[in-house]
Amino acid sequence: MSNEITIKIDGVEVKTQDGEYILNAARANDIFIPAICYLTRCSPTLACRICLVEADGKRVYACNAKAKEGMEVITNNDEIKEEREAIMHVYDINHPLQCGVCDKSGECELQDNTLFMDINTQQYAIADTPRYIVDWGKIKYDAGLCIVCERCTTSCKDMIGDSALKTIKREGSEVDEAYKETMPKDAFTMWKKMNKSLIGSAAKDPNTLDCIECGECIAVCPVGALVSSDFQYTTNAWELNKVPSSCAHCSQACHLSYDVKHTSIEDAENRVYRVTNDFHFTSLCGAGRFGYDFENRAVTKDETAFNRAVDALKNADTIAFDSLISNEEALILQSLKETLGLKLYNPDAFAFSSFIKSFESGAGTSYLGTVSSLAKSDFIVSIGTQLTSDAPGVRFALNNAAKINKGAGLYFHPVADSDIAGFSKNLLSFTPKIGSEEALMYIILDTFAAKKLPASVKEVIESFKTTEKVIVTEKVKEKVTELVKEMQTNDAGEEVEVEVEKEKTVSVDKEVEKEIVKNTLFDIAGIKDFSDGLAKLLKKKEKFFLIIGEDAINHANAANIAKLAGIMQRVSAFDVLIIPSKTNTLGVSLICDLDENSGSKVVGYNVEADFTLSASGATSDKMLDMPALNQQEGTVTNIDRRVVVLNAALNYGGYSLNDLANSLGLKSEYTINYTAKLPMSAGYQNLAFDSLENHYSMSGEEKRGYLLKPNTVSSDDSVEKPNNELEFSGTVLYRCNPVSQFNEFTNKTKQLNQESKLIVTDEFAKANDLSNNDTVEVELNSKTVTFGVEIYSKLSGNVALVPTFDREKALFSDHQYRFSSANLRKV
Repeated sequence: MSNEITIKIDGVEVKTQDGEYILNAARANDIFIPAICYLTRCSPTLACRICLVEADGKRVYACNAKAKEGMEVITNNDEIKEEREAIMHVYDINHPLQCGVCDKSGECELQDNTLFMDINTQQYAIADTPRYIVDWGKIKYDAGLCIVCERCTTSCKDMIGDSALKTIKREGSEVDEAYKETMPKDAFTMWKKMNKSLIGSAAKDPNTLDCIECGECIAVCPVGALVSSDFQYTTNAWELNKVPSSCAHCSQACHLSYDVKHTSIEDAENRVYRVTNDFHFTSLCGAGRFGYDFENRAVTKDETAFNRAVDALKNADTIAFDSLISNEEALILQSLKETLGLKLYNPDAFAFSSFIKSFESGAGTSYLGTVSSLAKSDFIVSIGTQLTSDAPGVRFALNNAAKINKGAGLYFHPVADSDIAGFSKNLLSFTPKIGSEEALMYIILDTFAAKKLPASVKEVIESFKTTEKVIVTEKVKEKVTELVKEMQTNDAGEEVEVEVEKEKTVSVDKEVEKEIVKNTLFDIAGIKDFSDGLAKLLKKKEKFFLIIGEDAINHANAANIAKLAGIMQRVSAFDVLIIPSKTNTLGVSLICDLDENSGSKVVGYNVEADFTLSASGATSDKMLDMPALNQQEGTVTNIDRRVVVLNAALNYGGYSLNDLANSLGLKSEYTINYTAKLPMSAGYQNLAFDSLENHYSMSGEEKRGYLLKPNTVSSDDSVEKPNNELEFSGTVLYRCNPVSQFNEFTNKTKQLNQESKLIVTDEFAKANDLSNNDTVEVELNSKTVTFGVEIYSKLSGNVALVPTFDREKALFSDHQYRFSSANLRKV
């Protein structure tokens, strides 16, 4: 239901939503109100106060005053102008005049507002304060440049969910109280507050940050106080050319810009200096922000290697490939299959495709959830994903919903995550048994959609319910008689104290026999029944959301889990979001007709095979270089079922897949000529690459490519009973990369490159007598790998996490269930 209202801003009628902040309403309608501290997706802090406006004759702050029908807003008058100018004078007090070397110069909001308000003198003075620089690894903080706008602390708490930064005592001079009488009220209040505080780490060790190193604090900093260590003092901001694109590392494909220019005076070849994002509307994880230099470098056209690749394809019966390719490349592979009669083997995308088909058979349509709609939800259930590592952007949206919408929810995963548990006291975390995703789906259906369930689903659920008679202690009300003393008048008219009997009602404990319904699905899942406390969590909740992750997609009973999730979307108020495991797993699964098994003569694309096409660099005569995703024009299909744009940040001098295809009978001048040919039967549109938009509007509307048209099929209610035959003995491993690592390309980058280690919980370390930096041998799938040990205390459960970003140490296959028993030996 729309709550659209009309207000006037500076005499202009604008439409907005009832209860929207005035500042957001103004921005959405291209009306400028200066503001430094406020971030669109965060709670207001009132740290800067320059968004002062007049609403219906009263002074308010546009960042936290809400619009009401008929409201009239004035954004500027003499009083407001005087207040804002005084605030800017305060911000400029003792701010270092080092714009010539500051990394923010040219895009600094302090510069912008100082110039906008024509501040060229200084009316106030105070003794200088100590200035220091803190090195937090990938991030550096310069206290001398900090204006304590609190954007960094707010974004870390409200957007990311880490709360790794906080305000700390400045140890500066006190503001002279005499100024209180001579300067505007807000400016004086803000000055006193700013002079008391700086930004510091919330960790026990102030020289470290206890966070996932997403770098969002760098992005939101309006000045040069927070900066990437790798970017600092390397270039002027105005020299950089922004190339808008999409992150190539995970299925969210977040919007970003590669900031590029020539490498040096001697080397005219472009390189990426940093990545930036439109932080009001989207956040980046550490992989997106710091993992940008994964291009296939210094490649030239090797005609001999190219001819070998053409011959290999002519002689092959299979192309095995990863999902780290564009939609256009996927269509080229499909065309080669049709032309040459090849098999297309991608077990990851095949499993996802099968899961989607089963989901749609239950839902009757495609999954409808998006990451942005998740952020606007207020009750969320998550099953089968370790969100912090699997999909950081989804984790950010979950935190945003919990913080900003005061959301509640249920998070189920055998590996508990204290960070996610800390998002809200109303977000309950459960550690179910490994492999219980199917039972959990039945529990969720019974809890939230019992009245609307198909008979087949009800029948399965009821088969797990039993009625038992139990003795319980209840409080009951009883009438009791007791003697009490009171004053009464005797026959002589005198007041005397006497004892009398009086009845009163009291609550007493009493054991009673009661019939209860027990649902043994909770025993199968290994969790306690949470129904008693659910009513409080659900109070005033209106927007419901279900997240399904890769644990479910590769489960032995994935088809049934998918169908149950589809039924959940069809019969309940829940939207469902399914997380694809890799960048373009969804696109590949829709575009390619995939085969379940591989043949014997295999050409691999980013997969080792008899002959390999490699975007990470050719190292033998049985390989041919291919462009990485930051060197290509094209599209990918992201988690939201949105076709988003990839632009080439850097040049590529070698051959492309399109060149190979043309040599094998296909004819297309450019790879992007395939953009308009993507299959309409799968929901794609007949749109040319150059016609696709790639930005956000001022109102926050995502104008990136287009959404796929949802698929519509006949729904099927046939389901199976949960199969709980998964047994794990000995050492239990979980296939899960560390934060900011997704694949060999993230690990190839300078800032993210790291050793592949076995990540263990405190419980696992204790059970296996392990300490940090110990060495272990792990045997799985007839392969033995040596790992260093790293204990990660934010996770719990007797499980070790095995990464796959290092191919040499990858023990799991892409399509294998993520939990497995293994042999471990301490070296």
